Amino acid sequence: MDFTFTEQQRDFRSTLRAFVDKEIVPVASEYERSGRYPTEIVEHMKKMGLFGITTPEEYGGSDLDKVSFTLVYEELARGWMGIAGILGSHNLSCWMVARHGTDAQKQELLPKLAAGTYRTGVGLTEPGAGTDLQGIRTTARRDGDHYVVNGTKTWITNARHANILPVLVKTDTTATPPHKGMSILLIDTTTAGFEVQRDLGKLGYKGTESCEIVMTDVRVPDSALLGGVEGRGLQQALSGLEIGRLNIAGRSVGIAQAAYDAALGYAREREAFGQPIAGFQAIQLKIADIATQLQAARLMTYWAASRADGGNRVDMEAGMAKTFASETAIMASLESMRIHGGYGYSTEFVVERLYRDAPLMAIGEGTNDIMRTVIAKALVAGHGVIG
Repeated sequence: MDFTFTEQQRDFRSTLRAFVDKEIVPVASEYERSGRYPTEIVEHMKKMGLFGITTPEEYGGSDLDKVSFTLVYEELARGWMGIAGILGSHNLSCWMVARHGTDAQKQELLPKLAAGTYRTGVGLTEPGAGTDLQGIRTTARRDGDHYVVNGTKTWITNARHANILPVLVKTDTTATPPHKGMSILLIDTTTAGFEVQRDLGKLGYKGTESCEIVMTDVRVPDSALLGGVEGRGLQQALSGLEIGRLNIAGRSVGIAQAAYDAALGYAREREAFGQPIAGFQAIQLKIADIATQLQAARLMTYWAASRADGGNRVDMEAGMAKTFASETAIMASLESMRIHGGYGYSTEFVVERLYRDAPLMAIGEGTNDIMRTVIAKALVAGHGVIG
């Protein structure tokens, strides 16, 4: 059993780490406080090819292995989780188009998306439908060779920067069960009636926008139907969320790593009662717990990613990795804050931002309670085996 990276993966991680340490870490807190969009960082990521990591090489992407895929999000989130979010929704959308799109859709969109000249996200969640996607109310009524779309989507990452947005709709509101009437349309965001109505205020996850979108009689050509066949939208979305959970697991590991680094560095430097606080057993126990759970989360994430690389179904594995890693990120950020004492509550130290960013990892791409049901169903059905 080999727990090491390939030489290519090691080199890739080194490149990512150098980029994060030089371009993101020094400016993240300042950008977040000022509300400045990280345009320069985004342009650098385009040059590095990071907008094409789930796009096949024939369309200009790099189609990274899934372990390297998780490394991207781990390293970016170590610097600033919001930056990882900009790529996360984009690459999930690219993956869905690459896997489910028609040849014409792939040829038209993927080269532009891989280069970052086109940006994208994913339009699934609604004000009244998050976990229960079959409860969405956005409709797409057929009108000749077009669909007429009406509805609202919320918590949409990259909404103000997306050129094209995959939107989950109901093309048949009478279908039973409802998922048989659900489809995904690749909507041009410049189409009349498509409006980014507002930005949602957030505890953390700054740097990228999260918006509410309203669509009023938006006319979408039928050539924009993902895959060209109605009724497959929910399956297409759920297949994308499977790799999205690897993304969240990687981000969680990055947050936990940053929290650990901050805790260890502070404990070595901060003195109390005539010695560094790292010499006190109470602090040592906290550091040991953070480090142990961090490494366990990292290995579980790489395990799930490697299973995906083997062509396996990984709903259970990705669910386990996402759940464990996100809970680890929450624990690590809180314990790091406690080690920092009063300074942990100050915006002058990075741990305060980590503490605000971590909770989203337990919610995004399916809440951890839902993940536990996914894991259990896989075990009961025999799709997943432990031991």
